Amino acid sequence: MNHALKRFLPLFAAVFLIVALLSTTAFAAGSGSSNLIDCPDCGGIGACMECCGLDPACETCGGENLCPTCSGAGQIASPSHFYNTIWALLPPVIAIGLALITKEVYSSLFIGILVGGLLYANFSFEGTVLHVFSDGIVSVLADSYNVGILIFLVILGAMVALMNRAGGSAAFGRWAQTHIKSRVGAQLTTVMLGCLIFIDDYFNCLTVGSVMRPITDKHRISRAKLAYLIDATAAPICIIAPISSWAAAVAAFAEDGQGLNLFIRAIPFNFYALLTIVTMLGLALLKIDFGPMARYERNALRDGDLFSGSNPYAMMDEEKPSDKGRVLDLVLPVAALIICCIIGMIYSGGFFSGAGFVDAFSASDASVGLMLGASFALVISFIYFLCRRTIKFRDMMSCIPDGFKSMVPAILILTFAWSLKAMTDSLGAKYFVADFVYNYATGLQMFLPAIVFLIGCFLAFATGTSWGTFGILIPIVQSVFPMDNPLSIVCISACMAGAVCGDHCSPISDTTIMASAGAQCDHVNHVSTQLPYAVTVAAVTFVSYLIAGFVPNAWIALPIAIALMLAVLFVLRLKFKNSAAS
Repeated sequence: MNHALKRFLPLFAAVFLIVALLSTTAFAAGSGSSNLIDCPDCGGIGACMECCGLDPACETCGGENLCPTCSGAGQIASPSHFYNTIWALLPPVIAIGLALITKEVYSSLFIGILVGGLLYANFSFEGTVLHVFSDGIVSVLADSYNVGILIFLVILGAMVALMNRAGGSAAFGRWAQTHIKSRVGAQLTTVMLGCLIFIDDYFNCLTVGSVMRPITDKHRISRAKLAYLIDATAAPICIIAPISSWAAAVAAFAEDGQGLNLFIRAIPFNFYALLTIVTMLGLALLKIDFGPMARYERNALRDGDLFSGSNPYAMMDEEKPSDKGRVLDLVLPVAALIICCIIGMIYSGGFFSGAGFVDAFSASDASVGLMLGASFALVISFIYFLCRRTIKFRDMMSCIPDGFKSMVPAILILTFAWSLKAMTDSLGAKYFVADFVYNYATGLQMFLPAIVFLIGCFLAFATGTSWGTFGILIPIVQSVFPMDNPLSIVCISACMAGAVCGDHCSPISDTTIMASAGAQCDHVNHVSTQLPYAVTVAAVTFVSYLIAGFVPNAWIALPIAIALMLAVLFVLRLKFKNSAAS
């Protein structure tokens, strides 16, 4: 009883402090910021959506083409007293803080969602309940984009189960045993595979995880270290790959239809992504581990304890794989998945309707493209294994619910993370940050890249979305600088780097969640172990953007940034020699 009390005492204390803090500000007015939101009935256009003013007999507007809710203004006052204030950032801060304190992600996320509902409803019980469930959880699960991502995850889980059942993963593991002889080699192989799968971060996380788990387990690499390597080769690789869903997102947020060109020009200045790759290679080759990760790696190597405690996937026993498996049984489904996902992405962008490849990829819908691509890849895999006769049809069908079960922890965390984002959106968090950037940072020209990087980090960390950060900061940067100003490209790169950094660190980021799922690692353990690594790279990146603000030349700034990162790694090697390395 005493043990349980001690365990949950930090949670109770944190909740009490949060409630006390909120109660003192329940009736506080905003700080003068605008609390106007788009009218929910007309979508902000001010027109009646029933008849658009064309039907004089319309009971809603009588043909006057005015929305009765906003009286044609297109905007109404937010019902929340906390809209577009600093309090809008409180829900994600609480969720992240509780997750790090309690080491329990589900309750932490839900408490964050609950706080968001309380703030939106001005502490009304009925309003809070309706907003949390109707506008939050139910709304995000009804969103077609989110449903597409969830279907993609389920199909990917089924394909992983299918490859394992057919013996493809085991065959690859046997092949790898003869070619990968050391822990260093296993880590470098994970990094290489992560760099090769650059289409989408979701796809990257789950595919690399399923392929590399048996190999890293054999070499006694902790699941936390595997999760870090997966996470660090997901978003950081996608953000410097012109053919990726992330490039498409950036292109969509940029103005004047120059998004892809802007993305390519920004790659040499994307210091966080490039330095993360340098860091991963340095950590593996120099055999460095520090912070909580050092303990996890020590336990894995000395005791064979890959998890150092919590393993949420312990009850998900895998079926005994077929002894007829070949390496092709893994390579072909993965290749089919890559090809089909690329075709699905360009299809969703209108490639088969006449659009060019680049334009189609830029205009692609990642949810639709990945869902369709994964579905076709699964069918191809079924046909292939039927022809190979390595697995019975009944066993193949059973892989679908098995794959679903393997994705349940990730799906649950994703649902809560999306709901938390819905709370912050309803409180106008992005507008508060945007106003802050525009009003206070625009006068600091030379320091602006570093400032934008920090703001991007904070916003992505608090909201758990890098794409949302792109959408907020890129238009602001473009409005501050003309495109012929060299600092414009540097600041846009800083925006993307900050978004990826915050996304990389945040426990409510979908990419971070997918990395935990791919490595089958406890989510909070993954976040706590990779945070010192990500913060180290972020610190060097910040200094690099200070330099780039005064010398906006990639040929000068990038080599300096890499040199600084290597210097930090050598200092870390001297201070934290990894006793677990072999």
